[in-house]
Amino acid sequence: MQKQTVVLASGNVGKLKELARILAPLGVALRSQSEFDVPDVAETGLTFVENAIIKARAAAEHTGLPAIADDSGLEVDYLQGAPGIHSARYSGEGDDANNTKLLDALEGVPQQQRSARFQCVLVYMRHALDPTPLVCQGSWEGVILPELSGVNGFGYDPLFYVPVHGCSSAELPPEVKNQISHRAKASALLLEALRQG
Repeated sequence: MQKQTVVLASGNVGKLKELARILAPLGVALRSQSEFDVPDVAETGLTFVENAIIKARAAAEHTGLPAIADDSGLEVDYLQGAPGIHSARYSGEGDDANNTKLLDALEGVPQQQRSARFQCVLVYMRHALDPTPLVCQGSWEGVILPELSGVNGFGYDPLFYVPVHGCSSAELPPEVKNQISHRAKASALLLEALRQG
């Protein structure tokens, strides 16, 4: 039987690998939207849910395939939820600059006021006009470190301290991160929903 191809509305290689591994039991072939030359779409939503739907709809429309979109980011309580939906483009200059900007914003803030969480919203659209997309959300609590630590992962992982494991997200082995992260939680819900659907 041929695998169902699903397009991931992202060109992020890290996300593709992580999600492909998680969704492997379903036998879907998850492919990046860059393989289909899906143009980037303006994320004009005010929430993770809105942005994920915008991205999934655009990918489904362009490819004619079911699409999964992830919108995720980091919410820092001290910064009233920033960088939030702007996490990926917080500095406008990529991961290293984003991390530097976050550290600058929290300079001098004591550890007990540096609570934060990663949020992930995954949306699955059967087709571009899907009136009832599957929406799955996961969050992962942590604390922002005063300096970078670890080399695994991507984005804010080197600054995100995971109290339960006593290390940063970037110091966790990928197989552990893929079981406990915000994306892992949202993906598990999506996997369950797709199995039932």
